[in-house]
Amino acid sequence: YPDCKVDVPSFIGDGYCDGGQYNTEECGWDGGDCIEFNKYPDCKADDPSYIGDGVCDGGEFNTEECGWDRGDCIEFNTKYPDCKVDEPSYIGDGECDRGGEYNTEACGWDGGDCIEP
Repeated sequence: YPDCKVDVPSFIGDGYCDGGQYNTEECGWDGGDCIEFNKYPDCKADDPSYIGDGVCDGGEFNTEECGWDRGDCIEFNTKYPDCKVDEPSYIGDGECDRGGEYNTEACGWDGGDCIEP
């Protein structure tokens, strides 16, 4: 990418969508790393590398504009439609997160983690 002017050229094509100056036509959309992210032009997530990484990330990632984290949150949203947490991956991870919004009926009592046997 001869016309690509970035701070760290080794980030181009490294498997992570770095966004910003890397996600430009001159840089080949970060050497191809941002092609999937760019399918969501209205997604305003700060770190594009989290989009579609196999983990349901909450907040700005789990939005219609970001394709429900490029599909990572579809199962979570279907199972817990009213559960609004910052870290959906904490739900049903084997540890009872008693405090806050995780241990609620909407979140299935932390995905069953907080149900006493």
